[in-house]
Amino acid sequence: MRILKYIFDFYIQSSLHVALAVYALIRITFFKLNISYDESVAYFGFFGTIVGYNFIKYDELARVKKIKLTKTFKAIIVLSVISAIATFYYFLELKTKTKLIGFGALLLTILYTLPFFPHRTNMRNWSGLKIYLVAIAWVGVTVLLPVLNADMDFSIIVILKCMQRFFFVFVLMLIFEIIDLQFDDLKLHTIPQKLGLNQTKNMSYLLTLVFFVLDFFKPNITFQQLVITFLVALILFIFTFYADSKRNKYYTSFWVESVPFFWLVLLLIFS
Repeated sequence: MRILKYIFDFYIQSSLHVALAVYALIRITFFKLNISYDESVAYFGFFGTIVGYNFIKYDELARVKKIKLTKTFKAIIVLSVISAIATFYYFLELKTKTKLIGFGALLLTILYTLPFFPHRTNMRNWSGLKIYLVAIAWVGVTVLLPVLNADMDFSIIVILKCMQRFFFVFVLMLIFEIIDLQFDDLKLHTIPQKLGLNQTKNMSYLLTLVFFVLDFFKPNITFQQLVITFLVALILFIFTFYADSKRNKYYTSFWVESVPFFWLVLLLIFS
């Protein structure tokens, strides 16, 4: 049982779970926009997420705090190095215009983690900025990358998909901020810190509704597609409703980050 827990914790701590969530969202974009499966985009998003998230999570621990290299930490470093090589390989497979978005995501990760400006902290610690940066980055990787690499025009459907994906990720991040309310530094000025728990949940419910309603503006939307989006919105609503600072770390790091899998499974079932 202890071995299973160690494997599960490594799966979470090494960012494999969040990387699979990004992969699922890319696959959802393929489904929604009728784009043929593109291995280079899908794996660039998957491996790039492992590298980016592990760099964000562990850079300061290794570079500043000089924490002891445990077996788990060493394994995460090995996984990150392998993922970095794979990311570079699939980056070279992307089209030139798509590489610009990929490079932009890399630059955002570096700025997010390292203090580039004198007497300023990194972007991660800028008041209230984190949630917007993450949502924008996820839209870029999970929507814009597949669209650009498929040479699709920026039609109303693509624009609506970008908006919908932004609100989807934003709601997920609000749940994270609610759970982390008791741990976050007050200087971060997160939305729950500024609005309080109830108002933040009300905001999340409203954005979840917007996420669902945006489907009605898409041309040729089917009843089946509306049902799938409604079920995803319902899942978001339930996770928001039960979110509070007393939930354990797995509530967000596993269950909330599993919502993209639920969405992809629904698409596969109904398709």
